[in-house]
Amino acid sequence: MVSNSFISLLDLESGDMFKFPKSPRAIPRTMTAPGIIADMDGDGGNDGDSDASLAESRQKTIIVANLLPIHAQKDLKSGRWSFGLDEDSLLLQLKDGVSSDVDVVYVGSLKVDVEASEHEEVARKLLDEFNCVPTFLPCELEKKFYHGFCKQNLWPLFHYMLPVCSNHGNLFDRSLWQAYVSVNKIFADKVMEVLNPEEDYVWVHDYHLMVLPTLLRRRFHRVKLGFFLHSPFPSSEIYQTLPVREEILKALLNADSIGFHTFDYARHFLSCCNRMLGLDYESKQGYIGLEYFGRTVYIKILPVGIHMGRIESALNHPSSSLKVKEIQEQFKGKKLIVGADDMDIFKGISLKLLAMEKLLHQHPGMQGEVVLVQILNPARTLGKDVEEAKKEIYMTAGRVNRVFGLDGYDPVVLIDRHVPFYEKTAYYAMAECCIVNAVRDGMNLIPYKYIVCRQGSPLLDEALEVTSESPRSSTLVVSEFIGCSPSLSGAIRVNPWDVDAVANGLALGMSLSGLEKQLRHKKHYQYVSSHDIAYWASSFLQDLERACKDHYSKRCWGMGIGLNFRVLSLPHGFRKLSLDHIFPAYSRTSRRAIFLDYDGTLVPQCSLTITPGPELISILRKLCSDPKNTVFIVSGRGRNSLSNWFSEYENLGIAAEHGYFVRWSSSSNWETSSVAGDFGWKRIAAPVMQLYTEATDGSYIETKESALVWQHQHADPCFASWQAIEMLDHLENVLANEPVHVKKGQHIVEVKPQGVTKGLVMEKVLSTMSSTGKAADFVLCIGDDRSDEDMFESLSNITITSSLHTSPEIFACTVGQKPSLAKYYLEEAANVLRVLRGLASAEELKSMSSTETVVFSESG
Repeated sequence: MVSNSFISLLDLESGDMFKFPKSPRAIPRTMTAPGIIADMDGDGGNDGDSDASLAESRQKTIIVANLLPIHAQKDLKSGRWSFGLDEDSLLLQLKDGVSSDVDVVYVGSLKVDVEASEHEEVARKLLDEFNCVPTFLPCELEKKFYHGFCKQNLWPLFHYMLPVCSNHGNLFDRSLWQAYVSVNKIFADKVMEVLNPEEDYVWVHDYHLMVLPTLLRRRFHRVKLGFFLHSPFPSSEIYQTLPVREEILKALLNADSIGFHTFDYARHFLSCCNRMLGLDYESKQGYIGLEYFGRTVYIKILPVGIHMGRIESALNHPSSSLKVKEIQEQFKGKKLIVGADDMDIFKGISLKLLAMEKLLHQHPGMQGEVVLVQILNPARTLGKDVEEAKKEIYMTAGRVNRVFGLDGYDPVVLIDRHVPFYEKTAYYAMAECCIVNAVRDGMNLIPYKYIVCRQGSPLLDEALEVTSESPRSSTLVVSEFIGCSPSLSGAIRVNPWDVDAVANGLALGMSLSGLEKQLRHKKHYQYVSSHDIAYWASSFLQDLERACKDHYSKRCWGMGIGLNFRVLSLPHGFRKLSLDHIFPAYSRTSRRAIFLDYDGTLVPQCSLTITPGPELISILRKLCSDPKNTVFIVSGRGRNSLSNWFSEYENLGIAAEHGYFVRWSSSSNWETSSVAGDFGWKRIAAPVMQLYTEATDGSYIETKESALVWQHQHADPCFASWQAIEMLDHLENVLANEPVHVKKGQHIVEVKPQGVTKGLVMEKVLSTMSSTGKAADFVLCIGDDRSDEDMFESLSNITITSSLHTSPEIFACTVGQKPSLAKYYLEEAANVLRVLRGLASAEELKSMSSTETVVFSESG
C-alpha cells in the first residue's frame, strides 16, 4: 500500500503537481567519452543506452545549496543588476579544497527576487562571470519551502524542539512538504543542465535539499553524489515524530557519501536507519559503511573548518587596527568577554546573560573589571519566538546593568546591528575569553575564529604595540551541545542549561594562569590552522571519490516509485532465475542434486505458519518421486521438527542444524557430524547468553542439540545490536579454547561446533554421488541468508577446481535482490515455489515459460 505521505509525489514526478516555467535556456553539457545522458527538457531519463557526442570537457564539482555565494543588487534608476561574490560564504571558501584541475559550479538561489522577464539575462551573467546557476523560485513557493517546511518543521525538529501544542511550534502541514519536494525538483532540473554524469561530482549541502539525492539518482543511477548536513541530526526518538521520516531517510541513502560534523550526529542518523529501515552498519578500515540494496553508503564524520586567509586578511585590514585601538581605549582596565551569536532561540543568549549575572553575584571582586560584549547578528527568520527571545535578552541585560553597573561601567554591552567582519575580528582579538552558550547548534565556527584572531597579525601587533614573539593566549567557554565542542579539547565545556556551571566556567576561564591560557591556545591553534575549510572540503571530496570508484563495476536497476525510489546495484552476471532458462538444463540432465533452505526460502521468513503448506508438500513429492533427482532440505532447524514435517517423503534428504545431523531418506538413520561430540562448552556458553537475555527485553535462547542460538529479532534493534556485539566478544573470550565457532548473523548470535556448515553438507552429498558413479550433472541450490552463502561458496569452488568427474550445470540462487555469491536471484519464497513447481511439472512449465519475463529492465 502506498503511504499517503508521497501519494501526491507521483503526480509531482510526472510534472503535473506543480507547473513552473522551465529554465530560460539549456546550458550545454558535454561528454568526455561515449556515455549516457538524459534528455535536457524531460523529467525522465536514466542510464539507458544512448549515443553522445565526444567533446573535451574539464571535470566539474557541482556545489548545490539553498543560496548561491553571491551578493545581488539592482539599481533602481538604471534597472541593471550588479553581482559580487559573498566572501563570507562557506560554499565559496570550500573551493580552496578542490583541485585546480576541476571546475566548480554552484547551483542555488539568490537572496533577492528577480522578475521572470529578467531570468534569462541574469542566469547568463551569473554563469558566464561566476560559474553560478540560479534557481528562480516563485515567491509563494519559496515562502512555503524556506519559511514554511524548512524553518517551521525541519529546523526546530533537528534542534530538538517538538510542536507539542499549537502555541509551541508548528504542526506538520502536508502542503509545505509538497512545496519542499517541488523546490528540490527545481534544483534537480538545474543540476541536470550542467551535469556530465560520467565525470562530474555533485555535492549537496544541508537540510534544505534532503530529498534531492533521490531526484538525481532517479535520473542517473550512477551519479557521483555526496551530501553534507550542517545542522544537528536528532536522536531517533525525536526524528521519528516527523511524518515523512522514512522518505527523507531513503532520499539521503541515495547519496554515495553522507557527511556530519560530529559522531553524535552520525550515530543518531545510523540509529534511525536501523530502527526505521532495519539497516545495519559496520566499520571497515576506519570507515563507516551502510549496505543499501547492493550499494555501500559511506558515513563521513568531519567538522568544517574556517578560511584562515579570510580571517588573517581581516586582521591586517587598517580598519581592524583602528577598531582595536578604539576598543582598547573604551574598555581600558577591563577584562573583555566576547560573544557573537545570531538572534536565534537556540543560541542560549539569555542563559549566557544569566550566567554573567550569577558570576558577578558570586564574585563581587569582578564588578567593574569584567565586561561581556554580546554581538547580536541579525535574525535569519522572524517570528514570535525570535521577538520574545530578543525581548528577554534586553530585559536581562538591563537588569544586570542596573544591579551591577557603576558610573562609566556596564557589565553587559549589547551590539544589536550589522557588525562588519573586521570589527568582529577586533573584538575577538581583544577579548580574554570567548563564550558560546548555544543550547543546540550544528557546528558554530565562532570559537575557531576567536582562536585565530588571538594569534594576531603583523598590523595588529603593531597597533597593540607588541612584538611578534609575544606569547599568545586565549580562553574558551563552550556549550557541550555544539558541533565544534569535541574538537576543542582545551576549552571549558559547560551545560548551557546549568547557569551556575556556566558562571563557574567563566570564573575559571578568567582565573587561569597565563601559562595555562598559552598552552590551551597553542593546542587549539594547531588544530584550527591545520583543519581549515580547504582540508575539510578536500577530505570530503577524496572520500566521495573513493565511495564512487565501483560505480561501473556493477549493474544497476531502478526500483520504487516517488520518494521510495532506490537503485539496486549488483555484480555483472547476477540475474533473475527464470523458468525458461533453467528448464532446458534440467530436462537434458539425469543426475540432479537439489539443495533447498527452509525458512525464508520455502516458507516466508515472516510467516506465522512455519509448517509446510499443501503446495510445498505437493511440489516436494513430485521432485522426490523423480529417480533422477537427489533432493535435500538443508536447514538450521532441529532434526525433530524437520523429520516430523517431512516423514512421508522416502527419498527426501534432510540436513538439520546446518548439517550437524544428516539423513539421506526417511528410512535411513541420522548421521552425526564427525566433529567432537563433547558439548561441555554449553555449560560455559549458556550462562553468558542467559545474562544477556535477562538484560535484553524481547530476546530468547534457542537450544539445539548441537548449538545455542541467541535470538533478538523482537528486541529493540539498536540495543540488541550492541548487546550482540558485546555477547560475541564475551563468548569468543570464554570459549577461546573450545572447539566451537561463534558467529553473529541476522538477529542472532550462534555458538556451534567448528567444521559444521551447509557448505560441507553440499560437498559431502556431491562427493558421495560422485563416488557411487552418479556424479551430479545438474546442481540447484536456493537459500536466503548468510549460512546459505557457504553453499554458494562451495559451488563456486567446485567450478574452479573441477573436483567432480564432470562439470555440472550449476544454478546457485539467493532469495531477495541483494549482494550474494550466487549468480541468480528470486524475489521471494512464492517465486521459489513457482520455479520448483515448473521443474516438477514439465507440462506446467511449457505453458508458463512463454509468459515468464524479467521484472526490472537493466540500466547499464
